[in-house]
Amino acid sequence: MPIKLGIPCETAKGERRVAIDPFVIGRLSKLGVQIFVEKGAGKAALISDAQFEGATMVDNAKELCEKSDVIWRVQAPTADEVAMMRDGSVLVGTLMAHNNIAMLKSLQDKKITSFAMELIPRISRAQSMDVLSSQAAIAGYKAAIMGADIAPRFFPMLTTAAGTIRPSKVIVIGVGVAGLQAIATAKRLGAVVEAYDVRPETAEQIESLGAKAITLSISATGEGGYARELSAEEREQQQQELAEYISKADVLITTAAVPGKPAPKIIPEATVEGMKEGAVIIDLAAEGGGNCTLTKPGETIKHGDVVIHGPLDVPSQVPVHASEMYSKNLYNFMQLLIDDNGDYVPDFEDEIVIGALLTKDGDVLHEGTVELLNKTLGEK
Repeated sequence: MPIKLGIPCETAKGERRVAIDPFVIGRLSKLGVQIFVEKGAGKAALISDAQFEGATMVDNAKELCEKSDVIWRVQAPTADEVAMMRDGSVLVGTLMAHNNIAMLKSLQDKKITSFAMELIPRISRAQSMDVLSSQAAIAGYKAAIMGADIAPRFFPMLTTAAGTIRPSKVIVIGVGVAGLQAIATAKRLGAVVEAYDVRPETAEQIESLGAKAITLSISATGEGGYARELSAEEREQQQQELAEYISKADVLITTAAVPGKPAPKIIPEATVEGMKEGAVIIDLAAEGGGNCTLTKPGETIKHGDVVIHGPLDVPSQVPVHASEMYSKNLYNFMQLLIDDNGDYVPDFEDEIVIGALLTKDGDVLHEGTVELLNKTLGEK
């Protein structure tokens, strides 16, 4: 029998995205999937209840969970929200279990099969399901816009009757999807852009966007398309070499992250103090504590004459396209969980399914999360 899919309102503070859009509802409906959407779920993403054509609207989350075999979410549910789900049902979303042990334990207690979209392996076949990349592209774009908004200087060179205005210099640290979008957007806005990543192979990508690659003596190429974590000695050397470049920046955008771990501290207080008056730092790694030691997640502060902005949930600031992209990521992943008749028949031998599998039958199956859980329990 085709599954019943539920889409609740997101409850995380400030979250404006929704886990499904009308286009995906049409696709799933053709497979016979019955879709339930909580009233008002799409309001912040400018999707009215009437636009969810083909779905059944329900009054509240409790009723939604009672009707649904599978729940799609953008952000992780609370433990109380998991408690409303049916025992043995399925949860798909960006769960970030390392930040929410209470939710994880609730998933175990309810024997819920959960798939964490952030754990999907970064392989070619999974690109269409990669929520980290789709949402990071939005964050990188917004970071450049934020920098231009906060900076006290123009980004582009301007020739006016009052004379020529020199272009701003933007430096981007971390050249993943977010970093590349930040580079491209800052260039479109007319800034002179330099960028750095610990993976030397990114130099070609940087230069293809018209920016200059910063080359240091440190390399940290890791597995799965991510950078490895640097040693303490390597971090100190990296900071010292970067400081000279950063001292000339009008806007610094940092995006460096290690999945499942705190963001690496790349910008120490001494580097900030060496920056130009009026310089701006946009720390996209604020969700993980920030790449700058002075960053306060969710706040905009000043240290001397330098502004440090630590935005949270940046993709939610572009909720229309962020929801559309996220929804399509989930739909593409769902193709591995259902057959052509809309029945739930996951292939637990598929490396993508196994890679995203967080909990099943009361067990935590993701190795990194198991280690974290054991450590947390051991400390109590």
